[in-house]
Amino acid sequence: MEQIYTIPVNEAFEASAADSACGCPMCALYRKLEEDELDLILGASMMEPDVRIKTNKQGFCRTHYDMMFVRKNRLGMALTLESHLKELQDDLGKGLLGSITGRPDQRPAKRINALERSCYVCGRIDFHFQHMAETVVLLYESDEGFVEKLKKQPYFCLPHYRLLLEKAADRLPKKKLGEFCDLTDRVVRGYLETLTDDVSWFCKKFDYRYDKEPWKNSKDSVERAIKFLRSDLHRNDK
Repeated sequence: MEQIYTIPVNEAFEASAADSACGCPMCALYRKLEEDELDLILGASMMEPDVRIKTNKQGFCRTHYDMMFVRKNRLGMALTLESHLKELQDDLGKGLLGSITGRPDQRPAKRINALERSCYVCGRIDFHFQHMAETVVLLYESDEGFVEKLKKQPYFCLPHYRLLLEKAADRLPKKKLGEFCDLTDRVVRGYLETLTDDVSWFCKKFDYRYDKEPWKNSKDSVERAIKFLRSDLHRNDK
């Protein structure tokens, strides 16, 4: 029986199986989580005290600052920034002790270093995304219908292929793990072979000897190669 936590995983895998243009289903799941978290942080969660405490401490990465900025909620973003900046004033002001005592005070540098390494949205996405990757393995283990969906995927990008292999290694018994690895390997290797041929043909099209030849499926091969190698995340198109 389908559980509520399996629904988004099944939907993403069904969409990619039906239309290869959807790409890696794990990338689609990540983007959905990202959209949901950005909607929340500039909406319902914005004024919740426990959320504000976390955003004041963690801040956001540049990618998510940019994505929030173009979502046409300047006031929501400004309110979040206001309390974050005020807390930073207090935290960095503690470094004035060094100027009084004459001894170096490393607290401001440590605070900034921690801030550069943290992002509230990234943390929220990663927490839920790890569970979604585990759900993929759970469904593979318990749902024969999902195995067929897995076989029909157009591809898994390399970072998410690695993640799925790691989650499978943590959960599946030896026989099941071998089968899972074989199945996902066929999906990835099949796409990699096609992609390599497409990129090679794209390169040949810049040779005058191939000028009159058709482009075949190579026109977007460079873009597809990047998505395969480094995932297809953070679409900032709002």
